[in-house]
Amino acid sequence: MKMVGAKKLLNQQGFRLFLMVLPLLILVFVFSYLPLYGWIYSFFDYKAGRDLFSTEFVGFRNFQMMFTDHYAVTNILRVMKNTLGMSFLGIVTSVFPLIFAILLSEIKILRFRKTIQTLVTIPNFISWVLVYSIAFAMFSTSDGLINRILINSGSSEEGINFLASSNHVWLSMLGYGIWKGLGWSAIIYIAALTNIDSEQYEAAKIDGAGRLQMIWHITVPGLLPTFFVLLLLSIGNLLNNGMEQYFVFQNAMNKDDIEVLDLYVYNQGMVGYDYSFATAVGMLKSVVSVILLFFANFLSKITRGESVI
Repeated sequence: MKMVGAKKLLNQQGFRLFLMVLPLLILVFVFSYLPLYGWIYSFFDYKAGRDLFSTEFVGFRNFQMMFTDHYAVTNILRVMKNTLGMSFLGIVTSVFPLIFAILLSEIKILRFRKTIQTLVTIPNFISWVLVYSIAFAMFSTSDGLINRILINSGSSEEGINFLASSNHVWLSMLGYGIWKGLGWSAIIYIAALTNIDSEQYEAAKIDGAGRLQMIWHITVPGLLPTFFVLLLLSIGNLLNNGMEQYFVFQNAMNKDDIEVLDLYVYNQGMVGYDYSFATAVGMLKSVVSVILLFFANFLSKITRGESVI
């Protein structure tokens, strides 16, 4: 009887699908949920090299410091301004991959279209260290290509220190991010284009619609649901800028304007050796991110009638 019951269970399509997803669920549990145990460090005055439970238990002192310590409050406000500012610029320019996907789809020569898509997507697979190397080769004060052109043309005597300047650092980080991620971000829109019924374009041609009219009245409406889902998810990730890009581009001159929340947590914990306070800041950031995600889900229900999660 048990063997018969097990066979029936294995023959159920839903259970087979669950077994297929099970390895992924295990990976998510191991790499996303087990590390949450590290949050316990925020409740201790932890010192590297010592056993956690042999250090002083301080309760919520590290959390209170974020709101009562003047130095910590000043830094967190500065970091939050940088984080939200760069996230807002990212949201404003999130329409660029959609536009690129539409323009790419209008190229009728297949080989030329694939070549452009490949060239624009390749930077996504380049590490930020290599991106900085390219930027250094282009913009460094002494040997950079741009500064050599400026010096040789007489436009500047000593060159411009682009990488160490804090002027327009948000825009420069945005530019590097767009260059690196445009092609990769457009892939989901390119996939969504295949779901648009081709008969709509044929009917529009019969009615005398031009290419711009078909783009505006067929292609754009077909991509908007995907765009709004990604937009709402980006709202839920306002505080998650990552740190790799800002870490490699930071220096003493631009640190005040380039340090985002993830980089601040790294600098406090790994550079400043204040592991407990850094864990508390990271923990609070995660809680706020979850709240923002549910807020984005609520907006999705109101605006689209569908939930994101």
